[in-house]
Amino acid sequence: MRKDILSGEMFKKQDLIRIVKTKDGEVFADETGKKNGRGAYVVKDLDKVNEAREKKILESKLKVDSETLGPIYDEIIRLIYREDIPKR
Repeated sequence: MRKDILSGEMFKKQDLIRIVKTKDGEVFADETGKKNGRGAYVVKDLDKVNEAREKKILESKLKVDSETLGPIYDEIIRLIYREDIPKR
C-alpha cells in the first residue's frame, strides 16, 4: 500500500503511478516504479489528476514550478489512458 499525494488516501501500488524527482531536480513519471530518485505516488484517476493540475498540488508537494510539471501531468494522463486500452 502506498499513499496518493493528491488525496492522502492509501492505494495498492498497481493503482498508482510513481512520480520521481532526482537529485538534479529532474521530474518524470516512472512506469516501472524502479527508477532512482525520490518517489511520490499519484492515483490513476483522471478527475483527481486534472484537479491536481488546476490546484497545482504536485508543484507544491514536489517543490517545482508549473513549467516543469506541465509535461508530467500530460504523461500521467497518457499512462492512465494507455492502461485503459484493452490488451489484445
